[in-house]
Amino acid sequence: MVTIGDRIVGDDQPTYITFEAGPTHDGFESAKRLTKLAAESGADAIKFQVFDPDRLVSDKQQPFTYSILADRETGRLETVTEPLYDILCRRALQEREWRELKTFSDSLGLSFFATVAFEEDVDLLENIGCHSIKIASADINHIPLIRYAARTGLSLQIDTGNGTIGEIEVAVDTILSEGNTNIVIHHCPSGYPARLESINLNIIPTLKQMFHCAVAYSDHTPGWEMDVAAVAMGAHLVEKTITEDRTTASVEHVMSLEPNEMLQFVQRIRDVEVAMGETRRLLHPEENERRSLVRRSLHLTSAVRTGQRLGDASFDFRRPGTGIAPNAFEHLLNRTFREDLPAGRIIMEDDLDPPRATEAGV
Repeated sequence: MVTIGDRIVGDDQPTYITFEAGPTHDGFESAKRLTKLAAESGADAIKFQVFDPDRLVSDKQQPFTYSILADRETGRLETVTEPLYDILCRRALQEREWRELKTFSDSLGLSFFATVAFEEDVDLLENIGCHSIKIASADINHIPLIRYAARTGLSLQIDTGNGTIGEIEVAVDTILSEGNTNIVIHHCPSGYPARLESINLNIIPTLKQMFHCAVAYSDHTPGWEMDVAAVAMGAHLVEKTITEDRTTASVEHVMSLEPNEMLQFVQRIRDVEVAMGETRRLLHPEENERRSLVRRSLHLTSAVRTGQRLGDASFDFRRPGTGIAPNAFEHLLNRTFREDLPAGRIIMEDDLDPPRATEAGV
């Protein structure tokens, strides 16, 4: 188990639901609107991405290719390529804006955290009271950054993307070596959107068993089916990208939830939690009542007299199952009837005399 803000995340806890707005806002006002939508939907947290585009990208013309939703009715996608630098510039905020956005999140009762790119970003998030810090999947091998973030003592979330198990082990060991056990490992299939063949939800229980950390699923697919499946597979946290308009011609909008879907997404996750139930076989009162109606019990097919053995009576197994059950009658064959009973009567154990001493094992 780990702690994010005042919430415990782990087994036997409600799924922690994070809405990701980092790649889909286009400035401060847009970021605020998405934060408000996340809070209204009942999510637990809003997540952003803190970075300096000019420092992060050396080649300002480095291309980045992704899909956009070209036609909402048909679902037709188009492939777009543009400089990564341009994409990142649309998301960059100033320090004062991050501070104000964190304060706004607090006012809505929403936890706030972000992916970092540099040590200065870690300092900023720690300073403004961020509840968790995330390391991007591209930085799974950025050990200096991971070590620096771990030293804050804050919950540290690691995106794994196309990282190997060995790289995840090194990252986790680095965090643990700094005395920080507050770790969340994200299973994050790559792609914008991700291909079904690459999702590999079966890795979730493997990560839980190997690392004994909280395990999350970061979804890069349209809809919420994969998130529901991930919760059923044991994910403790799900992260889903949100947008004001899925047809926006920019990266990650195509696979994001729109405002009218956010509340439904949260409710579907909560429904799954209820439906998962217990590891034990439990029957609810309605199930017990229904069971007695559809199961069978002994019914007399002809009348019997006082003192007659059950084994000598003529009976059949009929519904309802409120009398002697088929799996119990063989042990009662030598018991005798306490009174005359008519044909068609359901046979109850109280209709029979108590067992003789030899039958009772005395």
